[in-house]
Amino acid sequence: MDDTRALGVELAGLLRAGDVVVLDGPLGAGKTALTTGIAAGLGVRGRVTSPTFVIARRHAPGTPDGPGMVHVDAYRLVGGQNRDGSQPTTVDLADQLESLDLDSALDHDVVVVEWGAGFVDSLVAAPLVVTLERGADTEVRSATWHRAGRPPHPAVP
Repeated sequence: MDDTRALGVELAGLLRAGDVVVLDGPLGAGKTALTTGIAAGLGVRGRVTSPTFVIARRHAPGTPDGPGMVHVDAYRLVGGQNRDGSQPTTVDLADQLESLDLDSALDHDVVVVEWGAGFVDSLVAAPLVVTLERGADTEVRSATWHRAGRPPHPAVP
């Protein structure tokens, strides 16, 4: 997990207020660990934990001129059902995400969304998409990342 956090610190150097990072990967792949590294690299305040139950948590900037970070865990949105028992569509998910008013956060914050692949893309033209994988029966993880519409970087173990 230390390598995953270190990658987050490195990726934070690419980010500015207004950027959206989409974290994709299965449970246990390291999405929250990567977010912890991004937060450290940005220098935001507050302990980073998965906001599964509150869906989104804002971390204030650590310096007056630095960006804050909004950490969103869309797992409950993705894994939930509509009131009629059907699975939510991409449009449903985008509507729920819009209700979080993340557009206003983009003026001052970096927005990091776990489980946001496929419906967060509407927030900005080119989100940074990070895909995390975990090998079977191992703690080894790999990551690829790319700006939407551009080819991915090679996997980094």
